[in-house]
Amino acid sequence: MKSVDLTDRRLITPRDVEVAAEAGATELIVDTGAVLRKPVRLMLQQTGIVLRFGPATRTPSDARPEQRLFHSPEANAIKEEICAVGRKLWERSYVDGNGGNISCRIAENAVICTPTLRSKGDITPDDLCLIDLDGTQLAGALRPTSEARLHLEIYRNSAAGAVIHCHPPHATAYAISGRVPPAGIIPEFDVFVGPVVLTSYETPGTRAFAETVLPHVSNHNTILLGNHGVVCWAATPTRAEWQVETLEAYCQTLLLSRQLGGSCTRIPQEKQEELLAIKKRLGIPDPRFSPDRH
Repeated sequence: MKSVDLTDRRLITPRDVEVAAEAGATELIVDTGAVLRKPVRLMLQQTGIVLRFGPATRTPSDARPEQRLFHSPEANAIKEEICAVGRKLWERSYVDGNGGNISCRIAENAVICTPTLRSKGDITPDDLCLIDLDGTQLAGALRPTSEARLHLEIYRNSAAGAVIHCHPPHATAYAISGRVPPAGIIPEFDVFVGPVVLTSYETPGTRAFAETVLPHVSNHNTILLGNHGVVCWAATPTRAEWQVETLEAYCQTLLLSRQLGGSCTRIPQEKQEELLAIKKRLGIPDPRFSPDRH
């Protein structure tokens, strides 16, 4: 009998039962005070999963190291943050259907990521996966995102702590038109994102697709993916999501400005240098910091 322990949940949802069924569970253990509404009980009957009430269980001391890591307090906090970020992306229409993916590096060779074929508006901590930097799944009931290679190339070649790939419509409009938004117009964009680059198109999920970002990872934190969307990375999932917001708002503002006619007023060059100095103090990458550029 395979059991799924949900004794840490106050409210049991139909989604919890669905995830348990997909994982092959035959028994669901819940706290005696947990709330189970009628749809949950109906789904339990439909799936044949037995309900048992009991105290919370702990990860066994002899569990594999990756299992202990995946169920550690630090991992649980990261899972909650990833789910919160997923909801923000979905609410802002930065993802649609089951599109987009989020990950966070929890150890030198371990990354927590979202699963494949799941809406970011619906994911729960139980949906998430643990993979190593070679893409091997270490823990989690569902299969990891099919675009994990993209995230792993960024982790292997930068100091990123979290990566987000999504499809915000105004930024993606630039990507599919083969253009990049010009810098030097709004201070917040220049400081927190800065000049972005556009990669060539490759089929999503392939190694070739993941490798399109390699020439740019060390000097950027945000990239437009040709005919696809964007990828951003930062220290945490929340900060990476901020970059998505900043980029998308910037692209939308530029497109609205075009409707007014004329060209955008640029920040004077000497003032752009002041913004660049702020960016350098914050430790945010920028291609203009590279010694190879003149």
